[in-house]
Amino acid sequence: MQKNELLTEGDINFSSARKTWYSLLDTATIQSLEEDAAVFLHQSLSTPCLDVIVSCEGIYITDAAGKNYMDFHGNNVHQVGYRNTYVLEKVKAQMDILPFSPRRYTNPVTIAFAHKLISLLPADLNRVLFAPGGTSAVSMALKLAKVVTGKHQVISLKDSFHGASLDAIAVGGELQFKKYMGALSPETVHINQPDHFSNNDLDEGTGDAEELESILKNNPEVGAFIAETIRNTEVQIPSVSYWKKVREICTKYNVLLILDEIPIAFGRTGRMFAFEHYQIEPDIICLGKGLGAGIIPFAAIVTRDAYNVATDVSLGHFTHEKSPLGAAAALAMLEYLEQKHILEKVREDEIFVRNILVEMQSKYPVIGAVRGIGLLWAIELVNNPETKEKAIDLAEKVLYECLENGLSFKVSGGNVIQLCPPLIISRTALKNALQIVELAIAKFSKMESNC
Repeated sequence: MQKNELLTEGDINFSSARKTWYSLLDTATIQSLEEDAAVFLHQSLSTPCLDVIVSCEGIYITDAAGKNYMDFHGNNVHQVGYRNTYVLEKVKAQMDILPFSPRRYTNPVTIAFAHKLISLLPADLNRVLFAPGGTSAVSMALKLAKVVTGKHQVISLKDSFHGASLDAIAVGGELQFKKYMGALSPETVHINQPDHFSNNDLDEGTGDAEELESILKNNPEVGAFIAETIRNTEVQIPSVSYWKKVREICTKYNVLLILDEIPIAFGRTGRMFAFEHYQIEPDIICLGKGLGAGIIPFAAIVTRDAYNVATDVSLGHFTHEKSPLGAAAALAMLEYLEQKHILEKVREDEIFVRNILVEMQSKYPVIGAVRGIGLLWAIELVNNPETKEKAIDLAEKVLYECLENGLSFKVSGGNVIQLCPPLIISRTALKNALQIVELAIAKFSKMESNC
């Protein structure tokens, strides 16, 4: 396998830079990492582990040696920060009343949360189903699309990610999940990502949806188009015209539009849901990660009342489908976002971050692009501004330098720094984090230019 093929979703786990990082860790931490490696199945992207985390609070995770890291990754579960007091109190109170609800029964808190969730969505999106994780939500959405349309094929975007189960990786595009798996269901056609983006205007560009329509014209077996509304990886942020055109095409050909907003809903983009930026409505939306507020695994799909037609099959049927704890955490998370006016804060933070990153790009030729919205940002590092050759080694050096200085984030595609801080982050902490990134880029880009 080529080096670049290992980098589609995360940083290199076996590089010399990773080995150097281990040399900085204390003996007790190394021992814990070795114990972890001895008992867990090894898998791409998460083995070997980076460090040992023993506590978290607010925007920080703390390792076994007592070092704090601002967490700008958080698997996108930390919109309201770690150990959010408001959410924890609601979950603890629920634990004292009803921690689990057996299948075939409902409970007041899941009903209350369902009503709250649909109140935030367009009126026609008013049927929900819960699940213990985002991958399961995607599976339910794909099943429902088959029932509704009677069609078994799906279109998705190249380089997309929708989860790790067999049906989710069938519609996803990551190599680490597809290897050795053979033929996958549902049968999926992958099309190109949209390639229009402006730092200041989502409406720039005419869209890139013609490929979708050209397939649907000749393939009546496609029942759904699934996509992440926005990503902060090496792919572009779509224009408004792109998503409006996609919505129009899906309606024209009776194809369900499934939007996967599992990592990005609940304020990450400055709106409760990312699709709101595009003035469209999905037929099914998949939600998760931050839904459980970093406390309880919890996910959902929301769809139209007209699609409540699968009464003779089980779309989910999960043991923890109507989790009282999950619903309590999710309801408290939404209440907190509203009470603290977090969405307004994120929109203000977006302007601050954009200004700093655009200025940073003007100073360092190794920054090939910056793109983002709300508190969802990407910095693309390149060896050559003209050819856009990926600066993989530079990105890794920047990653570990930032870790040494107390900032954790994820690298995507080998050269894209992903910045996803908790939405509660203070302006001072946000500024400090961006300064850590800039100092690291300045240090290593200067070293490479002197070579």
